[in-house]
Amino acid sequence: MKLISRLIVSSRPISWINTAFPFAAAYFITTGEVTAQLIIGTLFFLIPYNLLMYGVNDVFDYESDLANPRKGGIEGALLEPKYHAATLWISTISCAPFVVYLLVSGSAEASLILLLVLFAVVAYSAKHLRFKEIPVLDSFTSAVHFVGPMLFGLSLGHGNLLNPVVALATLAFMLWGMASHAFGAIQDIQADRQAKIASIATYLGARLTVRLAFASYAVAAVIVIFLPDRFAFAALAALPYLIVVGREFQITDETCESANRGWKRFIWLNFFAGAIISALLIGPS
Repeated sequence: MKLISRLIVSSRPISWINTAFPFAAAYFITTGEVTAQLIIGTLFFLIPYNLLMYGVNDVFDYESDLANPRKGGIEGALLEPKYHAATLWISTISCAPFVVYLLVSGSAEASLILLLVLFAVVAYSAKHLRFKEIPVLDSFTSAVHFVGPMLFGLSLGHGNLLNPVVALATLAFMLWGMASHAFGAIQDIQADRQAKIASIATYLGARLTVRLAFASYAVAAVIVIFLPDRFAFAALAALPYLIVVGREFQITDETCESANRGWKRFIWLNFFAGAIISALLIGPS
């Protein structure tokens, strides 16, 4: 029971919806149907996918997490070494049947996207790859963790990924995801430097990173305005993020931990953004 409890905490339950929703919404808006693919894919991106993504991270980041005061709660688990091997095995085994089904039932294009998404999940944290320690690539890979399920859902539902509307939505979502990662990395600048871990924030510094995050959110919002019909109103979801990030414009590397107050708000703002998008998706056609 202790192991199960630690695995649940490691999978970040508060963030499950952030990966399941993009897949489910993309698949349903493409097909308009509730199918086995939709149900199984949503379950996969809800729990096993998050256990793999965050579990691998908690295993390979354990030593640096010990020095990070944020770890040990909803902002990141502190997974004891005695659970590391079990976490890697269980996260892999729990994903396997879902992945096999989704690969077999989908097209070659969808299968390739899924495999690339899974590679990004592992490469972000795993030893010898550690994309999270390559500035800019860390933010890009983190964004893929959330944009990837959306693209997979579109492809699995036989949507056209080359459609201009899809391209705009993907670009906006990527910028959004990269901005969120970059802003989140600011609060860890001191802890990461002490642990000799690189990130976009340790490389650019707190002030430049926060302004880059602000610009990315703003550009994402402008892009969304060009989406057709009611979907342009999704740009409104960016306003609270711009306010939260804008408050930190004068932050320095020495005061980096003050960004945590904004990051905690992000956890709940994600639900607000999801509510707006959900309302737009189920609105009258």
